[in-house]
Amino acid sequence: NETISYRDFVVGKEISWDSKDIDEVMLLKSDGFPTYHLGVVVDDTEMKITHILRGHDWLPSTPVHLLLYKYFEAALPEIGHLTDILDPQGGKLSKRKGSVACEEFLADGYLPEAILNFIMLLGWAPKDNRELFTLEEFVKLFDKGDLQTANPIFNREKLDWFNGMYIRKTENAKLISQIFQFFGGKYEQDRIEKILPLVKDRMVKFSDFEILAAPLLGACPAIDKNCLPSAKKEHLEKTILVLDNLSSWELTQINEKFAALIKE
Repeated sequence: NETISYRDFVVGKEISWDSKDIDEVMLLKSDGFPTYHLGVVVDDTEMKITHILRGHDWLPSTPVHLLLYKYFEAALPEIGHLTDILDPQGGKLSKRKGSVACEEFLADGYLPEAILNFIMLLGWAPKDNRELFTLEEFVKLFDKGDLQTANPIFNREKLDWFNGMYIRKTENAKLISQIFQFFGGKYEQDRIEKILPLVKDRMVKFSDFEILAAPLLGACPAIDKNCLPSAKKEHLEKTILVLDNLSSWELTQINEKFAALIKE
């Protein structure tokens, strides 16, 4: 018959429960081993933890821990619950629903700094609309922003945007070395150097290099003719006509002529 409450420093408000609504929980197993609830309170008390940060999904366990702090007559740390990143289809991210581990993003050619930038803005927002932050800038500006209180949704397209931006920001010399290492030395660095300016603006991740540069790296990949439009012959003939009539073989002029053809 008591109210159990605390002020959440992330959410910024008082959260309370009626003790009759709190389920009984197991604190010690039959073999004498403590469960998480008992272990974490004792551990944090012994280590003199001042601030506890947990995912929002742990909020239902908080009143149990508050009672334990009270029974132990221990100092209550500041407690804050951060947002949970949600799957686009709903619910928390999980491998069962097709979400992938960070290592898999790296293996697919995403840059660590792009992933970090993307993740930091899922739980924190700066005062302005700026989106690109290095780790050092994030640390410096952290207390000038706001922790999000609504659970964000994992947006793969936004991650792709971040990664593409970081690729375009990277000096070509560094990018050549990174692509060389990503493909395990499969392509010579001088070959990558010649091709990179042609595909850099369209790359989203390192694995795209091989796809975009395929005609310059060797045999073109097989194309399923069913994917081509019914007017493919006419399109290709007009494309050849545009290329045959170029006054100079420059990317800007090629793009302008193709854009005019598409408009026509």
